[in-house]
Amino acid sequence: MDFHYVAMDFGGHGLSSHYSQGFPYYHQNFVSEVRRVAAALKWNRFSLLGHSFGGTVGGMFSCIFPEMVDKLILLEALPVVLDTNEMDNLLTYKRRAIEHVLQVEASRKPAQVVSPEEMLQWFLKNNSHVDEACGKHLLQRGTTQVATGVSLNRDRRIILPEYCLDIVSRELLVQYIKNLQARILLVNQRPSAASGLHSPLNILSGGAQVPPPLHCIHPGPGTWQEPCLPGTRLLSTGVQKAGTHGGKSQPQGGTLHTLWDI
Repeated sequence: MDFHYVAMDFGGHGLSSHYSQGFPYYHQNFVSEVRRVAAALKWNRFSLLGHSFGGTVGGMFSCIFPEMVDKLILLEALPVVLDTNEMDNLLTYKRRAIEHVLQVEASRKPAQVVSPEEMLQWFLKNNSHVDEACGKHLLQRGTTQVATGVSLNRDRRIILPEYCLDIVSRELLVQYIKNLQARILLVNQRPSAASGLHSPLNILSGGAQVPPPLHCIHPGPGTWQEPCLPGTRLLSTGVQKAGTHGGKSQPQGGTLHTLWDI
């Protein structure tokens, strides 16, 4: 079976345009961008694959537009971010996000330019789970070549994910995921996500009586569950560094990484 993959760069990342001054980046904006790409492709139904922050965007999209999503595949992510451990920090995050954007816009500092090797070593130091070959591949899209070296493509107003995430209460989480129609596959290296009566994964798998099938994979030695993911259209919502959206047909899948931290 042939598969058609489209990997999109969120606004401010990869090769996508930066938002105009005065327009901050919010979680809901990225959800809207997924809908915009689907409209441009004239896709009415497809599957979503998202890693980390991209997974939360794909999850929210699946809750808002349930009829459009056939399968939802989340790597190291859950459909929404629960407020279990963050209630005391929510207002702090909102304040810091506003102050950071104002500070960056006021500074008007030019993008830092370094040699390709310096950029690679800096990236590998801050992303110890990425090897050198993968780092070089990611930086091809995450940087721009200039006369004296390379500079990052990502908008400097984007900083920590929690500054723009929609963190919801347990009650809202239950209401949101009741709207899901997609078959869900969660791939997580941290089984702790499933522990606790009020954990998001526990709510997803039974506490909220979610109608669609839920499959979970915790990769490890000798453990594997067949994910059963046939499909013809896949829109990847992994975060890459920065203006337009693009993709190409491939006979099989590849590896999805996030550039949020660079």
